[in-house]
This record gives sequence, structure tokens and C-alpha cells, in this order.
Amino acid sequence: MNLETTKATSSPIAPYTPQLRDRRNPNAWDALYLDQAIPVDPTAKAYMIRDLQNWTRNYLLIPIKLVANIFLAAILILKRLLPWQFHNYRLMHRMAVWFLNHFVTPEACYLIVRHINLGSNIINFLIDNGPNPTIEKSSLYPRTVNDLAENVFLEHDLILYNFVLDYNQAQQEHPTWLELVKAQGLNYNSIQPITIDIDPSCRRWSQVLDLESAIELFKVIYSFWLTCEEFERAVLSLEFDENFGCYVSAITGDYDWNHVITNRHPLAPESPFAAARNLLLHGIITEYLHRYLEIRK
Repeated sequence: MNLETTKATSSPIAPYTPQLRDRRNPNAWDALYLDQAIPVDPTAKAYMIRDLQNWTRNYLLIPIKLVANIFLAAILILKRLLPWQFHNYRLMHRMAVWFLNHFVTPEACYLIVRHINLGSNIINFLIDNGPNPTIEKSSLYPRTVNDLAENVFLEHDLILYNFVLDYNQAQQEHPTWLELVKAQGLNYNSIQPITIDIDPSCRRWSQVLDLESAIELFKVIYSFWLTCEEFERAVLSLEFDENFGCYVSAITGDYDWNHVITNRHPLAPESPFAAARNLLLHGIITEYLHRYLEIRK
């Protein structure tokens, strides 16, 4: 993105301190944090980099991925052979909250809770500047891990799909909507500051798992407690990043930043075994898009 960086309005000073620079041995993580080619909220970026340096990512991610995919294959085969489908959203979310509170680092938990908020802001921005501003908006704004217990992951997916269906129906009903939106100017009121009540300095001794390792394990829980159709729908939702990028670009008239979107081509769905990696990328792309809208605001 060729965007001038601005001071963050949605977060305090980032909890990341670069090392003293050695020109003969530059620190890769410092370079990644300080580089502003693609602007990201500084606090979120600091937590991302701390997460990438986690020892569990270096030593446990590959075996965790192997074990998780074996369990995922067994679950998907079993559920396709059964003559009926079962689900339990409440238990799934409570297991997820317990897992996050006990085994996943606060930095990763922060990024997960923050992601739900960012998704709501982006959808509400598209509604405010879309073909029908009366489409139902998202009110999903959790502040803690415990807030996720209220079926938040499921609701996050349902909001996305219902928005896509409502938005495209409204486009057909109002074919000249884009010209009207551009004539009246864009409304950025929905790009609001994010408040997360998670303190990374407070953690249990067992909270060691990095974000991607945690997602690999959680996809097993997710696949078990959802029907096959619901799990496939959740996996496919990750490839709607390209669609949302196009929605925003159509409104702003700026397509120059779309190259940062890597989750693409929903008409050629990815394997569910790649879901954890794609979910990690989905989170990063959402951060890019939200920061882009913050800067434009």
C-alpha cells in the first residue's frame, strides 16, 4: 500500500521494543515491526510478532499440524458415513473458551477477540456505504475471551454470509447505488476504535500455545461439533477475503492495495486441511483492510 502512515487512534503504544541495532547482525523481527510498507495497527502488529517468536511455533507447530490433520480426516470420514448429522454450538464454544483461557497465550487471545470486532466494523462500513443502509448490521463486539462463549464464532460466520446475500440482493434492487454513494461521500463512522479487555502481562503458566498451533487444534473441535455442511461453510468463508476487498475497492475507487489479499478464488475452494493456515492469513488480511480504512478515515 502506498499510504502515508498515521498515528494509531485505536490502541496504546505498542508493547514492542526494538533491540539496539547491529548493522552486521540486523534483527529480522525489528525490521518486520518497523517496516511500514503495509500499515498495521501497531499494538496488533507487536502481538503478532511476539506470537511468531513463540517457542511452540518453532518446535510444536509441525507435529501439532500432523496430529490435528489425522484427527480431522477421521472426523470428516466418520461424519460423512453416519446417516445423520449432529452439532452442539454451545459445547463447542465453551470448549473453545476453556482452551483459550488455559493453553493459548494472551497475545493470541487478544488477536482472536480483536478479529471479531474488526469484522463487524468492516461489514458495518460496507452497509453504511452500500446499496441499502438498512441492511441488518453486526453487533458482535466481544471484549474478553469469555464473551466468545455466546456462540460468537458461529454468529461471525452467519453474519458474513447473510451480509453477502443481503448486499448482493440490494445491488440488484438499486443498480445506481454506487454513483449515489460516491456523490454523497463515504461514511467512516463504523470504523470505530476497538476495545479489548485482555492484559498480556496476566497469564497462566500453561498459556504457551501460539496462534497458529492453537487454530490447528481448534479446527478439530470445530469440525466435530458442527455438521459437515456447517464446517465446509466456515472453511469457504475464509476465501471471501477477495470478495470483501473488491467490495471496499468499488466504494473507494482504489484497487492498488488488493495485492495483499492472498485468500482468493472461492470458486476453487481450499482443502479443509489448510483451514488453520488460511484462517491465520484471514486474520492478517482483515488487519490490513481495517487499518487501510482507518487511514482513509
